Amino acid sequence: MSVKFEKETVRDTPIPRGRKHEIAHEIGERLTGGETAAGYLAAYLKQLQENPLRTKMLTSGTLSATQEVLASWIAHDRSKHGHYFNARVPKMAIYGAFISAPLGHVLITILQKLFAGRTSLKAKILQILVSNLIVSPIQNSVYLISMAIIAGARTFHQVRATVRAGFMPVMKVSWITSPLALAFAQKFLPEHTWVPFFNIVAFVIGTYINAHTKKKRLAALRRKHYGDGRSNSGRTDDFPRRDY
Repeated sequence: MSVKFEKETVRDTPIPRGRKHEIAHEIGERLTGGETAAGYLAAYLKQLQENPLRTKMLTSGTLSATQEVLASWIAHDRSKHGHYFNARVPKMAIYGAFISAPLGHVLITILQKLFAGRTSLKAKILQILVSNLIVSPIQNSVYLISMAIIAGARTFHQVRATVRAGFMPVMKVSWITSPLALAFAQKFLPEHTWVPFFNIVAFVIGTYINAHTKKKRLAALRRKHYGDGRSNSGRTDDFPRRDY
């Protein structure tokens, strides 16, 4: 008695790809450019090299305005008209474009020139220290001053109180995140992409802090039950405005 085994032939059949896969592929190619290097990312990096300050200003202004809207949405902090687009949004866009971006451009450029061509471990550590002890305090101080003015501070004492109250908490966050972000940039990113990368890191952290602050303020307002000082959304000015 003999047993005969027949050889089975397995043919490769193309797996049908749905429309969703095609759309995702098209989006990916448009963003990265695929093999042609002609996507949005390549175009952005080209603009970043050709017009660095202008590109950084547009990027920072857009991210700052988006951060305010996103934080308001996360915290359910609506304006008196019931919208998440409040009066702070255009002010944040102005801050990002005309204060944060130029300041970051100048400081990071100086930092890069100071350590240009120095790739040793000692130089990288020293660069991180300079960034955390000099660059970050300057940026955070300007940020707190700007946020105080946007929130309604109109006197020197109000601005100083805001800076004194928020400086160390903000610096602690910077001292945790900045070394990691700078070490990543040193290892993986070309220098002309550093400022946008730091803007994205600041966007994520800022959105979290902003949303957390809004939630705490709204909870405090609910507990204290402000009478006429509370709007329909639960908002009130952080600083009393003077009538002129």
